[in-house]
Amino acid sequence: MTRGSALIDKLGDRLSALRGRLTPDAGMDKITWFRAGGEADVLFQPQDEEDLAAFLKAVPEEIPITIVGIGSNLLVRDGGIRGFVVRLSAKGFGNAEVISPTRIRAGAAIPDKRLAAVALEAGIGGFHFYHGIPGGLGGALRMNAGANGVETRERVVEVHALDRRGEQHVFSNADMGYSYRSSNIPQGLIFTSAVLEGYAEDRMAIRTAMDAVQHHRETVQPIREKTGGSTFKNPEGTSAWKEVDKAGCRGLMIGGAQMSPMHCNFMINTGTATGHDLEYLGETVRARVLENSGIKLEWEIKRLGDFKPGHEIDPFLGQLL
Repeated sequence: MTRGSALIDKLGDRLSALRGRLTPDAGMDKITWFRAGGEADVLFQPQDEEDLAAFLKAVPEEIPITIVGIGSNLLVRDGGIRGFVVRLSAKGFGNAEVISPTRIRAGAAIPDKRLAAVALEAGIGGFHFYHGIPGGLGGALRMNAGANGVETRERVVEVHALDRRGEQHVFSNADMGYSYRSSNIPQGLIFTSAVLEGYAEDRMAIRTAMDAVQHHRETVQPIREKTGGSTFKNPEGTSAWKEVDKAGCRGLMIGGAQMSPMHCNFMINTGTATGHDLEYLGETVRARVLENSGIKLEWEIKRLGDFKPGHEIDPFLGQLL
């Protein structure tokens, strides 16, 4: 019996009332935009918030639960992820509705690009930057995603979430504790929806701003590659790509992983990269930047799961242990 099947069998009747989909031994390489990584013991896709709450109440707290979104800025290690991985479905968590002339209530699984389109249709300004972020709202809320000089924290009114016991919580903008590409909300909380606010704006002006975002992405980012978006956060006073470039890492390859020649803060899977190749490359770049400029780059891409035995990576050194 596989690890995933054994976990489902162990919990037995606890999971019988769930309406969502349970997939044992789910390949995370089919979810992540890198198209690399190991298996989740069990992938659960809840049908709606009630189903998600029932799941959280059913799973004992000693069994780990990991939350993933669209998978656009996610690197899964080749040893896979233990316990359950929860991925919110578009059907149950991907809707958006305009609730006032300047406010939108949206599910955490809605793609950022779709959220920008909803705002455009309603004549609500301030959401154009989401047109250029290849992710979902849940991840944007968690990491204060931003682009083109605008950040998620500028739009958030309140965020709805479930805790590990399936209890509901509502957080204000101040509660989220936003800073550059991060929030202070505990990792165990699962965002389910949010109320966001913009401002009244002419649709033609919004469309023009969205077109400018799209043009920028197409001309400077490798958007047609298997990539995870920006690999490292921008250090204070400089840009990550500038430091990567100065350290001679533009185009650097390890296995099937490469720092994009077009935008060297983007890591790409050229076709055969493993999770190990990608993370090994990232840590090698961090080590070279640290040696070259004394700057410790921080990962913006989220890394999850276990290393395969014998393939552990030492941060900053890029060496096998």
